[in-house]
Amino acid sequence: MSADQPRRADLRVRERARSALRAAREPPYKPAIVIVGLAILFGGLFVASYSLALGRPKPHHIATATVGLAPADRPLIAAIERATGSSLDLHRVPSEAAARDELAREKIYAALVLRPGTPQLLVASAAGSSVARTLEQAVLQIVQQRGPVLRVQDTAPLPREDPQGLVLFYTTLAATIIGFVSMFQLRANAKGLPLKAWLACAVALAVGTGLMLTLVTGPVIGALRGSFPEKWAIISLESLTAALVTSALVVWVHRWALVPVWLLFIVLGNTSSGGPVAPPLLPPVYAFIGRWLSPGATVNALRDIVYFPQAQHVEPVLVLVAWATAGLVGLLAAVRLTGRTPA
Repeated sequence: MSADQPRRADLRVRERARSALRAAREPPYKPAIVIVGLAILFGGLFVASYSLALGRPKPHHIATATVGLAPADRPLIAAIERATGSSLDLHRVPSEAAARDELAREKIYAALVLRPGTPQLLVASAAGSSVARTLEQAVLQIVQQRGPVLRVQDTAPLPREDPQGLVLFYTTLAATIIGFVSMFQLRANAKGLPLKAWLACAVALAVGTGLMLTLVTGPVIGALRGSFPEKWAIISLESLTAALVTSALVVWVHRWALVPVWLLFIVLGNTSSGGPVAPPLLPPVYAFIGRWLSPGATVNALRDIVYFPQAQHVEPVLVLVAWATAGLVGLLAAVRLTGRTPA
């Protein structure tokens, strides 16, 4: 060993001691200013995103089936489009039964049954209450102008315990926030926790969160019916996804992990989820990304379980599994490459 090595090591120790002493004497004003500035900035982004996406819902293309469409019915369809400020994506089906089947499988948001007498507009509030309200208001406007030319029937009404259909959204939001906030709290208050124990905490948190939220929204307040185990699994998976993705980002970017987490899950994820405002009323970018982010997948999977149990879709479940898997792989890769753990 060189004679200079002990001297260099001693110099490094002294330099670290001097740095620690300077930090103790000089309050960390710069990080404090950065944190306050980021908090203000992301507060503004939160309000802007929610206001633009949810505060100004505007119909774009509403998937609509038609039964018995004739040239004479075109003025009625044009009147509906003028009243909604949107164009209807129309496709023909052979019968009213076929139209009801597509509504039950969430392939469409509305159906026009244009038979002799008073035509009928079929909607499904459970598939998208905001779309159903928009169409119902349009029909009311037409009736006021032209008389009773169209009758509305809700084929999948929302329950009295959740008349606006928002419990799905709030449940997803709660699972997401619990998942990522708890990881930051673990990092702050359980320093040195081994990786296996950290993963065990994340899984226990997710399972417990899923159980609690399923109990509260189901047996306690009766807002969300449907299969208890399926709801428990989906809510737990969303909470686990938020926890694992946050854990990976904590290893990669340390204390600044809250920035991408907030953007991913709150500013973009929950805004585009389709909970309070259905995709046809969201800005096109939000409608597209919401389908592929975990909050949107959670809302869609829960909606299937609660309101359309006979026509559940596998896509949202696969999206959730993919996000949870990506979070776990990202965490393990970060630990292996950096030599650090989330704690």
